[in-house]
Amino acid sequence: MGSLQINVLGTSFAIKANEDDAYLERLLNYYNQITDQIIESGSLSSKLQISILAGIMLCDELYKEKSKSLKIGHELEKKDDSASFDAINEEKVSRLTLEMIRKLDKVLVDGI
Repeated sequence: MGSLQINVLGTSFAIKANEDDAYLERLLNYYNQITDQIIESGSLSSKLQISILAGIMLCDELYKEKSKSLKIGHELEKKDDSASFDAINEEKVSRLTLEMIRKLDKVLVDGI
């Protein structure tokens, strides 16, 4: 189990999650990159708005990756006529996507 001290947009708190410290630190650094991009754009000044937009941008990124994974799965299905192969690929893509979402949810829920 890892822990992380978060200092973002003037707010500070600690979280614990079922991930190692290095992974949590990478997540925080990535989130900080997103918020820094928003701040640098100068389009928003409210810390709450910056935080919400960063969350939406990260959801957009996750959704696009999930869609891309599903598209790859569907393309593989077209190349192979075997119904069992198709089911295995779709199940694998779905399982991996749900696992990624579960890990993100866990980090977010444990941090609140």
